[in-house]
Amino acid sequence: MATHFLSDTAALTGRTMRHVTRSPDTIITTAVMPIAMMLMFVYVFGGAIDTGQGAYIDYMLPGILLITVASGIAYTAFRLFTDMQGGIFERFQSMPIARSGVLWAHVLTSLVANVVSLAVVVGAALLMGFRSDAGAGAWLAVAGILVLFTLALTWIAVIPGLSASSVEGASAFSYPLIFLPFLSSAFVPTETMPGPVRWFAEHQPVTSIVNTLRDLLAGGSGGEDLWTALAWCTGILVAAYALAMATYRRKIS
Repeated sequence: MATHFLSDTAALTGRTMRHVTRSPDTIITTAVMPIAMMLMFVYVFGGAIDTGQGAYIDYMLPGILLITVASGIAYTAFRLFTDMQGGIFERFQSMPIARSGVLWAHVLTSLVANVVSLAVVVGAALLMGFRSDAGAGAWLAVAGILVLFTLALTWIAVIPGLSASSVEGASAFSYPLIFLPFLSSAFVPTETMPGPVRWFAEHQPVTSIVNTLRDLLAGGSGGEDLWTALAWCTGILVAAYALAMATYRRKIS
């Protein structure tokens, strides 16, 4: 059964990956907006923002990486919606394949596409002066957290991709996720925010994830937010996966 699921998922992932490689503009578009934000914040606003923690590009890159993921998953919802409207899911139901393999194919494709976009953004940051004291282990930890975060958000994207009534609705859910880093420690220290905003910023998931990535990239061990960040990512992933599978079962029943 496991072998059947893995082989079906691999075949279906190959199908969705071909769609991405035939339209690489989706990956380019995903990377362009975060890079534009980096340029604006570093060269326009950066001189006016005092973080007290070295170069501003080093401070704000973790938040830009999360925005890159939030932008990329909108295409996952779009591709799922397109398959739903095109009758692909009904066609697959008549074939002897693992049903959940269809969803996992889209999720894995999203993961690969987002990893490529993240690599492009990090490359652009290096050209803009980003430098890191992180060793190999810290970079692996950063990659692991970003993968976990991408999986969590991708399973969130599956829900509107399956249930939206229009292509605009399938993609619009990502806008609040893109905006969330702006209400966190991603671009300015939370200490500079007014009371209610500061409270929200310090207790929402993006702040702990950003702080952890920032500490790791600075050569630290993740700081005191590490376990909070992992708990948020894991909790969101489990909840989103359960809701996505429930939505999928309802749609194909």
